[in-house]
Amino acid sequence: MSTAATANKLGFDPDALRDKYRFERDKRLRTDGNAQWVEVKGEYSHFVEDPYIEKDIEREPLFDEVDVAIIGGGFGGLLMGAALRKAGVDNIRLIEKGGDVGGTWYWNRYPGAACDIEAYIYLPLLEELDYMPARKFADAPEILEHSRKLARHFDLYDNACLQTEVTELRWDEDAAMWVIHTNRGDQMKAHFVAMANGPLHRPKLPGIPGIDDFKGHTFHTSRWDYDYTGGDAHGNLTGLKDKVVGIIGTGATAVQCVPHLGAGAKQLYVFQRTPSSVDIRNDHETDAEWFRNLGSGWHQERMENFNTLVSGGFAEEDLVNDGWTEIFRNLRSMVMEDTGGELTKEELARKTELADFMKMEQVRGRVDSVVKDPETAEKLKPYYRQFCKRPCFHDDYLETFNRPNVTLVDTEGKGVERITEKGVVVGGKEYELDCLIFATGFEVGTDYTRRAGYEIYGTGGQTLTAKWKDGMRTFHGIHTHGFPNCFVMGMTQTGLTANIPHMLKEQAEHISYIIKRGLDGNARVIEATKDAEDEWVGTINSLARLGERFYAECTPGYYNNEGRPGEGDGFLSGQYGAGPVEFFKVIANWRDEGNMKGLDIS
Repeated sequence: MSTAATANKLGFDPDALRDKYRFERDKRLRTDGNAQWVEVKGEYSHFVEDPYIEKDIEREPLFDEVDVAIIGGGFGGLLMGAALRKAGVDNIRLIEKGGDVGGTWYWNRYPGAACDIEAYIYLPLLEELDYMPARKFADAPEILEHSRKLARHFDLYDNACLQTEVTELRWDEDAAMWVIHTNRGDQMKAHFVAMANGPLHRPKLPGIPGIDDFKGHTFHTSRWDYDYTGGDAHGNLTGLKDKVVGIIGTGATAVQCVPHLGAGAKQLYVFQRTPSSVDIRNDHETDAEWFRNLGSGWHQERMENFNTLVSGGFAEEDLVNDGWTEIFRNLRSMVMEDTGGELTKEELARKTELADFMKMEQVRGRVDSVVKDPETAEKLKPYYRQFCKRPCFHDDYLETFNRPNVTLVDTEGKGVERITEKGVVVGGKEYELDCLIFATGFEVGTDYTRRAGYEIYGTGGQTLTAKWKDGMRTFHGIHTHGFPNCFVMGMTQTGLTANIPHMLKEQAEHISYIIKRGLDGNARVIEATKDAEDEWVGTINSLARLGERFYAECTPGYYNNEGRPGEGDGFLSGQYGAGPVEFFKVIANWRDEGNMKGLDIS
């Protein structure tokens, strides 16, 4: 079929879209990559202060011992604690720098904050807690309260250390224990350590010239200042009625809070480098009758169904049936219609791209149908593949740009030029502001120990920073040779899925199995062998090339390490290329074999 005929049939020209995507990517490429972000320390440390603590916890330093220390009180740490409790491990301690559990949902309390994965698969352990989310997409207060319910249900508050930040982990070879140093003077010991630090807790700031010159009010969205804005997580920001507000960043956070800022502020300027893909949300209250009639095991089944579909697999039924899975429904329809389901890898890749084009044309068409000003609408259109950036879903974000008091300041992919005492400069024009809000997200592509906030010293005093200076080296993404009895929960060299709590649940169950085996067998040391680590890293590298090629063609962002896929230990670097479905099978089969292959146990 000719190019013209193809374009006529599809309603768009694939060649023209490829060129447009490439053009939009190229004008956003930067030489500094992740170096464009400022680390929040020193003069910027106030951006990470905890504004949510009601009172400081006073306690004496601890020098005791536990079987397992879990670092991090987000979903990863909570799921780890739950898995250990269910395995019969009692002597555990949760260590969390915030004033309560919740992780990302402890910090993200900005107006409009909510999950963008269906709550029926996003909230962990719904069946075990016999809990029904209020809506299809739970809001932040409900998710935070669910986190607290998990901690209460599994007795994770018992023996926990909140408002406590780990400053160093050091392996004591004689005692075969980890010594955990904290900012409260603790030197507690743990037989095993599970690091569930999470990637979304350490705010990042753009390295814009003059960022520290602004004399107005400023804060990061993960430390929302309701004393200034008024209102609460549901909006009603009455404190902004006479304020001119600017917000830098147009990712998932801004998509949720900009409608509330637009409704509350005298004037709102939204400074945009790259528009988000914003699809229909279609949120609604949970049908209690439907929820009550879900059969036993529905939660795991629903998570697996979603995971299969968004990982490119096929399922007879789409149980979640939302914007995340729509592209794959389109793909399946195209495949079955044209070929009966038999495709070569090249044909599948081509049809996947066409399905992606179709979906993104729909997203761009929605912008035209909602935003009244054609010039503003064009600037809000995303020109990249759907999964180059995290897709967003919202029913009010685009409509906000029809308000007379809301102005989109598009920077043509260059970002803000500089910040002054009075405001923000873009294209030589200064926008004077009373308040500047940074919706610039969290560190995800910097060194692991920098994000964690502490160094880890393994056997012989070697540091994890030094070992991973050329990239992460793990076995199953969980163990690393030279750091025994230490387990990493996270995104890299594992089976990342869009529904991150599902991945964390699988990891927690795997780690708890190993810890329980170790405790039952009186094992002093469990450590990945160098051969097992080398083999896994080889597997990761051999499977990573296709993903790296895809993300190399994407517009820069944290998914592709700011335009440098394959470098460092970014959010999607070093993934298990066969996908999360296969990864979960790998670790399940490993457990079924029962011989702890790849681990030295003494």
